[in-house]
Amino acid sequence: MNIFQLKYRACFHIRLFMLFMVLVAFNTNPVQAQSQGVLLVMGDSLSAAYGMPTEQGWVALLQQKLTQTNKDKPFNIQVVNASLSGETTSGGLQRLPGLVQRHQPNYVVIELGANDALRGQDLRATERNLARMIEISQQAGAKVLLLGIRLPTNYGPAYDERLAQTYLNLAETYQLDLDAFFLEDVALDPGLMQDDGLHPNQAAQPLILQRLWPRLQNLMALQN
Repeated sequence: MNIFQLKYRACFHIRLFMLFMVLVAFNTNPVQAQSQGVLLVMGDSLSAAYGMPTEQGWVALLQQKLTQTNKDKPFNIQVVNASLSGETTSGGLQRLPGLVQRHQPNYVVIELGANDALRGQDLRATERNLARMIEISQQAGAKVLLLGIRLPTNYGPAYDERLAQTYLNLAETYQLDLDAFFLEDVALDPGLMQDDGLHPNQAAQPLILQRLWPRLQNLMALQN
């Protein structure tokens, strides 16, 4: 065997070894994600962990759950919490295009409207704002989950029913999954609410996530 044949065989085996190592690297990674994407939460104080450290709110607990569930193959989904205390649908609509451009979400949770209603605003404007937020999200290719809220009894049944109907209209028009009152499991229990009677406390946050988890699983097509 001459020197050229020896060099050829040496190069061939080196290349073969390098290809083998690449294949091993791709196939023996011990942790691989079942799913990938970005979940954007557009909410108000009810999703912004008002009155408690941010990491104790239900949105932060969601990120923890996604990371810890199925430790062999965790859900590789980044949760971006863009919720602001006091946020209205008008403010959310103004911020959403920039957030969509920056984060390119695959999924959007919209939890807004409570502050509009508490201020007695025209709910027709609220519905238009939410509709536009849904359209912006869907046009960007994101799937949307809509979370509704109900008002304290002192606001009167007619206005509260109009707010409830707003969410129902949007869910029907845009074919969305809707939780019509996502605080229903905690709102009437004083032990799970802060002193203002409007905001869930720290103990309520896992219960809120527990209620929403099946809908979020469906939204992101997650399977345990």
